[in-house]
Amino acid sequence: MKRILLVEDEPHMQQGLCDNLTFEGYEVTVAGDGQAGLDHLRASTFDLVLLDVMLPRMSGFDVCKNARAEGVQTPIIMLTAKGEEIDKVLGLELGADDYVTKPFSLRELLARVKAVLRRPAVAAADDTPDAVTIGQLTVDFATFAVTSGGEAVEMTHREFEVLQYLYERPGQAVSRNQLLSDVWGYDHLPTTRTIDNFILKLRQKLEHNPAHPRHILTVHGVGYKFVR
Repeated sequence: MKRILLVEDEPHMQQGLCDNLTFEGYEVTVAGDGQAGLDHLRASTFDLVLLDVMLPRMSGFDVCKNARAEGVQTPIIMLTAKGEEIDKVLGLELGADDYVTKPFSLRELLARVKAVLRRPAVAAADDTPDAVTIGQLTVDFATFAVTSGGEAVEMTHREFEVLQYLYERPGQAVSRNQLLSDVWGYDHLPTTRTIDNFILKLRQKLEHNPAHPRHILTVHGVGYKFVR
């Protein structure tokens, strides 16, 4: 049974989501404020976090930021009443895997939950070797494990997906819109800050000299291409 941590302070929303997620067969743990949510993440293992942005004691953004800084790799879907694009981008940049803007339909949320929970189980493409060396990293596409010099390297599911997407298209110019559409599943979202931030993080982890990358190259006016 998949375990979901729901961090939501509004009682009616909290109860409604908890009931529906339980009905769908998930085991749900509820936290009513940001600090309690972060404490749960530190103490237990979950398959997914549904994290409201506007929370008492600690915002959802700060929960996400602190969790990622502490090495928590659990997928996070942000729940936000804010419709401004900058807030959506900020959540993604802090390490969230997806977001849903309130008011949202239960059907939409459940679809996002199922999609995120499926991601770790998705195997690499048939023509992609399980373990490859990319720069200073050894990446196992079958187990989602990343190491450098034998030591584990922290990488979010989204960073891994972006890397795998580029790796499977060597020499091909991939636009930012392609990445947002195929990896995130979004059609309309500001692209530059979101994608460029992820590429910057990937370069810092895999390139021997991130300032002069050899594997993830910029294609000016288009996006990026991967060189093996």
